[in-house]
Amino acid sequence: MIQSKADLKRYLEQDRIALYKTRKRPRIAGDEIWQYEILLRKTEYYLNCKKSPLGKLLGVWYHYRLRRRGRKLCGFHIPPNTFEEGLSIAHWGPIVVHPSARIGKNCRIHQCVTIGATNGQKQAAHIGDNVFIGPCVSIIGDITIASDIAIGAGCVVTKSFTAGGITIAGVPAKQISNNNSHANLAPALGLD
Repeated sequence: MIQSKADLKRYLEQDRIALYKTRKRPRIAGDEIWQYEILLRKTEYYLNCKKSPLGKLLGVWYHYRLRRRGRKLCGFHIPPNTFEEGLSIAHWGPIVVHPSARIGKNCRIHQCVTIGATNGQKQAAHIGDNVFIGPCVSIIGDITIASDIAIGAGCVVTKSFTAGGITIAGVPAKQISNNNSHANLAPALGLD
């Protein structure tokens, strides 16, 4: 979670690397997802760090802009403080994340993903570092997913997976191989 200006800079840099971007700043057109992630991080910074009236106002302003940009990108709904540094959103398309979800560093997430609670629960998933989440994945309930896991397309995850470095897929999810997620993440992150 961003707690200082130095954290903000580190998060922005790790997100840039995870998105495979070599430029230092996003283009006006063509880098809309990167722009969304920058708004997400600035929202987190102002909500977490700036307690003055002006800082709170800026936090509300960034949060408004974040939600507006998310709607333009076909339904991104990612609450502040749910993803650690190194977030990589692969494509436009609906992504819905419950506010209580906690996702670790270097997560690559695709379109049509839902990370939510179920049956009136207030807790959603806790997901480790270096996790790849394929398209159309549903992760439902107060479960734990270990680090270095690849989650295959169309998977429905309703139980915890505490052994890291595996690939899961299917409905319901089950382990299908001992391959970790590193091949699906940005090489510049230095995971292997």
